[in-house]
Amino acid sequence: MGTGLQARPAAAPQHLGGRGLLVIGHEGTDPALLGDDPRTAMAAHGLTVAGVREAGGAWRTVGSAAGRRITAETPTRFSGPFAADGPSRGVVAVSGVTVTPWGTCLAAEEDFQACFGTDDTRWRRTEEDVRYGLSAGGFGHPWHGADPRFDLARDGAHARQFGWVVEFDPCDPSSVPVKRTALGRYSHGSATVSESGGRVVVHSTDAVDGGYLYKFVSAGTSLDDGTLYVARLRADGTGRWLPLRYGQGPLTRAGGWADQGDVLVRARLAADAVGATALNRPERVAVSPVDGHAYLALAGGNGTERCSDAGVRGAVPRVGAADPYGCVVRWRETGGDGLRWELFLAGGDLRGGGEGVFAAPKGLWFDARGTLWISTGMSGAAVNGPGEVYRAAGNNALLAADVGSGVVRRFLTAPRGAEVTGVDATPDGRALFVNVQHPGERTVRWGAAGRSSGWPGAGEVPRSATVVVRRV
Repeated sequence: MGTGLQARPAAAPQHLGGRGLLVIGHEGTDPALLGDDPRTAMAAHGLTVAGVREAGGAWRTVGSAAGRRITAETPTRFSGPFAADGPSRGVVAVSGVTVTPWGTCLAAEEDFQACFGTDDTRWRRTEEDVRYGLSAGGFGHPWHGADPRFDLARDGAHARQFGWVVEFDPCDPSSVPVKRTALGRYSHGSATVSESGGRVVVHSTDAVDGGYLYKFVSAGTSLDDGTLYVARLRADGTGRWLPLRYGQGPLTRAGGWADQGDVLVRARLAADAVGATALNRPERVAVSPVDGHAYLALAGGNGTERCSDAGVRGAVPRVGAADPYGCVVRWRETGGDGLRWELFLAGGDLRGGGEGVFAAPKGLWFDARGTLWISTGMSGAAVNGPGEVYRAAGNNALLAADVGSGVVRRFLTAPRGAEVTGVDATPDGRALFVNVQHPGERTVRWGAAGRSSGWPGAGEVPRSATVVVRRV
């Protein structure tokens, strides 16, 4: 997988003066471009803070005192109910970046399990290892040969130090990234911040097939003190937020739980225990600035619980059965722990014509007007076919949806082999920042990696990049 670009400008560039900071998360690396040395991958993961400026009608990166790289080696600290064992360092597999109302950024660590492995044939997986997809081979390029932190057979393996939401100040290059453990540990597909009744609300997802939808509600204004909930959705359109709180329901010492820190570090198992609803690859959440309704992108799944480890668990109840094309659902709170949800858009719908056909919605973002922007991430096996839906959808794309009418229009199309990821705009709405991830990746239709596209330059090595679309 190519270097993942998910971004929002932190302190988004203002039209007046035309300056700002762009914060980009790096989800993974492509060995075809960077080689197999794990030390290179460790340096490429994490986050970049870069200065940007508009000049002569174009946005460009510029030098900035706030510029920095946060990698797998950067010192971090833990805050909240779970305390890490010993010193901690590293931010990896960042799938999304969100700007908070108070000006910091939240980075979501997703497929951290890929970084871990071992060559010790005596190592045996625990229940937690299995549930979190930790295995000897990782995803084929684990880092244990270069750093013992990532060797699962060693007592000092640090798997529990990853899979968190990380907060950092993009304007202060000396600030230490903080892992906010009250928000739970799993493969975070997003961390979307909103406010309700004077409290901070963070919606997040466990971005695997059979993953869960979560909501953290602060007790006051701190991300370290509050309650993490997981959603149970019923087929009749009702739902309930289930608290993941030590001492309640099955989350007791008699049930095998030590304390609240234990509940949060094993949040995926805690959600299993309380009976959360497994979903078809839940990815991003977006909250409407107009009416406060929340929207969730489900990228689609095969109707069987996988959780990064095929065959571990059987089929589980979900909102709908197998769904190869994905969908977007929305909900509103009904008071207490209740909610009402409905299907907003179904992927694979050919009735709207080619312009609005899409599959595998992953990214969601609202602009200030209330338009919902949807970015898609079909796999290399699905892009441009086979099948009528995938042929109609073509390459991955960025689409704009009117939430009142449900009308969807394609805004831009990605290069061959690429996904569209993070999106944001300047406050005046005249410049849209769009990230394009792993162009040239191998696809069934276009052939070997690095050959399907030379984007962004003809005949060049393909590179992930940020595109700025400027309204004249």
